Amino acid sequence: RLPQLFHSFKFKQTSTKSGPNAISCPPFFLHVNAINPRFIKTLTLTFAPLPVRSLPGPHHIHYLAKATAMPLKFDPSQVVDVYVRVTGGEVGAASSLAPKIGPLGLSPKKIGEDIAKETAKDWKGLRVTVKLTVQNRQAKVSVVPSAAALVIKALKEPERDRKKTKNIKHTGNISLDDVVEIAKIMRPRSMAKDLTGTVKEILGTCVSVGCTVDGKNPKDLQEEIADGDVEIPEN
Repeated sequence: RLPQLFHSFKFKQTSTKSGPNAISCPPFFLHVNAINPRFIKTLTLTFAPLPVRSLPGPHHIHYLAKATAMPLKFDPSQVVDVYVRVTGGEVGAASSLAPKIGPLGLSPKKIGEDIAKETAKDWKGLRVTVKLTVQNRQAKVSVVPSAAALVIKALKEPERDRKKTKNIKHTGNISLDDVVEIAKIMRPRSMAKDLTGTVKEILGTCVSVGCTVDGKNPKDLQEEIADGDVEIPEN
């Protein structure tokens, strides 16, 4: 099922020329249900009169509005960024890629193979976000790793068959230096004021993953950093 997006357009009050047959149209909303609204350029409204019905007070003439969407002509030279969530080293289902890259003129099967090739070396078996930069029907693949993916990668766990092994628990240990290196990678995307705050965020991710840092509970390290017992270099 393709995602459905809803847009509303408000029209101001309008009326025909003055005269005995003048028709007044009050403000109304038009709700358009479109599969991909960014490719819709214009909407054409066709009004058809419906039979007059009696209401308390003045008579009203009701009109049925029919909206027709005109697709926007796609410019191949336009740079479009598409983000997809994949498992490293595996060719994803073409049906999951088709709704996102099909309108851009790309082959889902070929893009899936390119993603698997790009992520097979460093991110095999890990769930990562991949950025596709599309221009002139060519896609450049780059990995945008999350903090959790970087932490799991730092654990250097042995490869597992994802289909056979379920509910994997990451109970390993990483060093504080590894946490600082991950924080430096995530720094541009962090909301913290300084690197120390970003390190605390990564330690929180370690809590979620389930691993320890220097043999300690990550929460204890967060308290030590807050108390000043552990200093984090800013460079």
